[in-house]
Amino acid sequence: MTTGMSDPYPHHRANVGIALFNRDGEIWLGRRDGTPGPWNWQLPQGGIDADEDVQDAALRELAEETGIQAQHVSYLGEIDGWLAYDYPPEVREDPRFHKKRHLGQKQRWFAFRFEGSEADIDLQAHAEVEFDAWRWGRLSEIPDLIIPWKRDVYQQVARAFAPFSKE
Repeated sequence: MTTGMSDPYPHHRANVGIALFNRDGEIWLGRRDGTPGPWNWQLPQGGIDADEDVQDAALRELAEETGIQAQHVSYLGEIDGWLAYDYPPEVREDPRFHKKRHLGQKQRWFAFRFEGSEADIDLQAHAEVEFDAWRWGRLSEIPDLIIPWKRDVYQQVARAFAPFSKE
């Protein structure tokens, strides 16, 4: 993984997050497959492979989770450094999540403009389907849609990427 910065969160899993804006300044929201409401909407995110450039990881994760290929987006910006959240004890101690060896996730966040058409969005594009539905929404609503223990990160994302929104 290529980051070019020191690691303030050595016990957190390296991850990328993607804020995808349409031409009207709305943000792409995906509903987590099989996750009950009310906090089942989120932005695309996923792990960074060993020796993978972080922006390349963001584009790969975007394609895997939404079907949107790199040629259908343009780079808007990124948040410098890591944003992180800890898994709450009930998640770390749940036997279904025994593979979560990390305290939480540290994320590098990128903003892209969607330049394609809605026909370019395919939630079934990857074998591991993340989302069962999607919609365009307001950037300001994302902190209230995410599970509470990720909310601080989403508030930081909303503040940092506000210039790309037309709210």
